[in-house]
Amino acid sequence: MILEATDVHGCYGKSHVLQGVSLGVAEGEVIALLGRNGAGKTTTLKTIVGVVPAQAGSIRFMGQSLVGLAPHRIAAQGVCLVPEHRGIFKLLSVEENLTMAARRDSPWQLQDIYRIFPRLKERRRNGGSQLSGGEQQMLAIGRALMTRPKLLMLDEPVEGLAPVIVEEIVAQLLQIKAAGMPIILVEQNLAVCTQLADRHYIIEQGRVVYAASNAQFLADESVRNRYLGVSIAAA
Repeated sequence: MILEATDVHGCYGKSHVLQGVSLGVAEGEVIALLGRNGAGKTTTLKTIVGVVPAQAGSIRFMGQSLVGLAPHRIAAQGVCLVPEHRGIFKLLSVEENLTMAARRDSPWQLQDIYRIFPRLKERRRNGGSQLSGGEQQMLAIGRALMTRPKLLMLDEPVEGLAPVIVEEIVAQLLQIKAAGMPIILVEQNLAVCTQLADRHYIIEQGRVVYAASNAQFLADESVRNRYLGVSIAAA
């Protein structure tokens, strides 16, 4: 496993949000974290990157403990979170957003990003504020790749986007997966998750209550109804 989290607890103030989350990600694997709103999915990502300190449990990345490290030190090890709000610089152009994050040793250089995200090449001189929501999401993912991540974590990457843009982003993420990038995906759209993920974890009230392969998850409608209250066709 490239990342292993074991019995992780995390709090916002006096609110005990994570109550023993355990999960793992293998090299080249995509896992999806599923669950209802407020279950602890985003908090799990924030705890992995150190924004929310782990109160108990262990988080190991490539054999090294991340618990207690500052977020910038975790990022320097190659753990990269693309947050739900995307965090792009709206006053900078697309190309400036990308190149400011570039690392010379990254296997993902500017032309690679433009190949995967041709819309960004078309908009490269546009400011971040001039992009659509889908284009901003593409920019956030592209910028993350240029930082040379060893693990990419995506929080609700297609939320609120038109179906045609969702299809485009899924195709782009499949290209990134095919290149061997391990990904942790938090996403409400089950159809997206089942196209991308090798395995699924369902989190409820700060605990992992279900873990299965994609095939097992697809075959188990009762689990989807019990924990998520939604069918894949409706997602």
